[in-house]
Amino acid sequence: MTFSIQLTAVDWLAMFGHFLSLSLLAVGGAITTAPDMHRYLVLDKAWMTDAQFVSSIALAQAAPGPNVLFIALIGWNLGLNAGGWAFGLMSALLALLGTLIPSTTLTFAATRWGHRNRERRSVRAFKQGMAPIVIALLIATGWVLTAAHTDTRHDWPLWLLTAVATIVVWRTRIHLLWLLGLGALLGAFGLV
Repeated sequence: MTFSIQLTAVDWLAMFGHFLSLSLLAVGGAITTAPDMHRYLVLDKAWMTDAQFVSSIALAQAAPGPNVLFIALIGWNLGLNAGGWAFGLMSALLALLGTLIPSTTLTFAATRWGHRNRERRSVRAFKQGMAPIVIALLIATGWVLTAAHTDTRHDWPLWLLTAVATIVVWRTRIHLLWLLGLGALLGAFGLV
């Protein structure tokens, strides 16, 4: 479902700048920035719908390849809303470059420095301290994806599935792809 929006060059630059800034917050992967992308693109700017945002993430997560594909799909949907496939390609490229340039540069520099200084107490403490932050960001992403449905009385199976999947990932060694497959089957049968 697409709808028509009008974006100026300033809007495109603002979107690119927002993705640039989010890139530096993508601790634990780009998916951890999804809640703020949702806030910016859907709630604040109304450049895309909840359904477009959630389906962009779901489709990218189901597809083989890197996790960051959802950013290209979000950009693509935004571009389609702004005027067609040419805008879709441009927007997907802007979103990907905005996300990849800062984080790639910072990751490369920090990894080289961290490897050279891996025995320092501060480096070890930083690694241990980042684990709860990454977990919290992933929980926030799960919340946004689960809360995208508006009828909570009928969507309790979705909430239950999210909670069970979280606990299974946390407490077992079951591979995440099995849980994704189970979620897909439950969705295909209309149970969630």
